[in-house]
Amino acid sequence: MLASIRNYFTHNDKITRDNRWIYLSMLVGALLSLLAAFVLTNDAFELAKNPNTQLSCSVNAVINCGTVAKSQYNELLGFPNSFIGLMAEPVVITIAIAGLAGIRFPKLFMYFAQIGYSLGFLFAWYMFGLSYFVIGALCPWCLLVTLSTTFVFFAMARVNIRDNNLYLPSKLQKSLHKFVEKDYDKLVLAGLIVIGVAAIIIKYGAELFA
Repeated sequence: MLASIRNYFTHNDKITRDNRWIYLSMLVGALLSLLAAFVLTNDAFELAKNPNTQLSCSVNAVINCGTVAKSQYNELLGFPNSFIGLMAEPVVITIAIAGLAGIRFPKLFMYFAQIGYSLGFLFAWYMFGLSYFVIGALCPWCLLVTLSTTFVFFAMARVNIRDNNLYLPSKLQKSLHKFVEKDYDKLVLAGLIVIGVAAIIIKYGAELFA
């Protein structure tokens, strides 16, 4: 069985091999985001019933889900932000499972999926920025959403750029195709994560385990 799994992810065809890793990372990322969305939604209901509820992930002044959940920014659209994940992640899970099975969705569908998830990616980092600069506390589940959303965004962008699904001008499409072909997108992904982790350590390092 282990040999079959190894062969599955080390296929001789580069595109097939790339697809399997892309869709696997999308699946794992979406499942983690969905898990976090469920937990955050449950926390929102618990706080709605009892604002003084002590959430399990409220460890100290910095790692404090309660502070984040009770802030005005937790319902930017008039409902808990986690509801967005409950709606969006099942779509990504469907795309990932279909992709692993070798199914390709229509170009227009992938185009709108990319637009939708790009908005989700920007929103996740916007919320990270609010937690970091404005709220002054970090929620572990929110950080998981930011991390997993980032992985899914880059995975989806990679396959859409490679398969020319984004209706881009030909020059831009060729440039981006070369970019992902040389795996530079993976460097950008790694760099973004390193910057995020470094920012947390620089600002909150001394307080994280206080």
